[in-house]
Amino acid sequence: MSDSPHGATQRRYVAVDPDDQSLSIERDDVPSPGPGELLIKVGAAGLNRADLLQRQGLYPPPADASPILGIEVAGEVVEVGAEVTGWEVGDRVCALTHGGGYADYSIAPATQSLPVPDGFTTHEAAALPEALLTIWHNLFQRCALQADETVLLHGGASGVGTLGVSLCKALGAVVYTTAGSEEKCRALEALGAARAINYKTEDFEEVITGLGLKDRVNVILDMAGGDFVQKNLNIAAPEGRIVYIAFIRGAKAEVNFVPLLMKRLTVTGSTLRAQSFAQKAVMVQEILEQVYPHLNSGAIQVVIDSVFPLEEVEKAHERMQSGEHMGKIILTT
Repeated sequence: MSDSPHGATQRRYVAVDPDDQSLSIERDDVPSPGPGELLIKVGAAGLNRADLLQRQGLYPPPADASPILGIEVAGEVVEVGAEVTGWEVGDRVCALTHGGGYADYSIAPATQSLPVPDGFTTHEAAALPEALLTIWHNLFQRCALQADETVLLHGGASGVGTLGVSLCKALGAVVYTTAGSEEKCRALEALGAARAINYKTEDFEEVITGLGLKDRVNVILDMAGGDFVQKNLNIAAPEGRIVYIAFIRGAKAEVNFVPLLMKRLTVTGSTLRAQSFAQKAVMVQEILEQVYPHLNSGAIQVVIDSVFPLEEVEKAHERMQSGEHMGKIILTT
């Protein structure tokens, strides 16, 4: 095989054994970017719960996606595909990939690629793409969150949650959140939450009611589901919007839907990966216009829980599975 323009012909990537779900480092040829794509030399990749589900065979990638784990990376552009404008070799980049992030070279659509914000390390940049698009699409596109509205973010200690607290505060919303320990709750308040509720020792519906916020929470983002579903309906404001992005506490619940009718609530949900490149391109453009000024100014903070080398990907997955993490877990190449 002849040398590619960037000089590398082989890459390392993480492979999943389909029989026992074990992970190993393998090698294959460095891919070439097609029209509209960038080849990125990966400095860091973000972990997501979707990666764990895909490893277990519970969240198969789209038919046209790379089967390699990993949906967000940060690094350097080393090759630009045809029909790409606005990107050059050597640019620092973070991107939402179509799979293939757990590797030292990865392909990403140019329309899903973002510049590394001012002052951000590669590790911090790798924590952005999936969480940024998830937050923007669900809270601002689907739920039309406005400045001065009140938002409740469940799963506040997750990558989406920590970035969501900081982002919503920077854009003028009043933020409440839930997390599973006192330490996490205090850290989330330091990040900008008006109040963080320890769901293991407190009932969030009771706390919200005690704060005088029953029927005053405009938007709720929930990745928990289960027994949280009824409580969300109970505390939501008239014309409130509730959006689901996962069901960690269970996808089934017995629910009294009367509050839905009486308060004219909107209940919606989404996954990011199933949406089209065109839909994600719109998210990226809106984020560049409306969120990046706050990232570049330092008003929005990224929380990194831990960093693991690619060879210790099993330990990184164990850390996420434990639920003890606060913020993003990062793989570094």
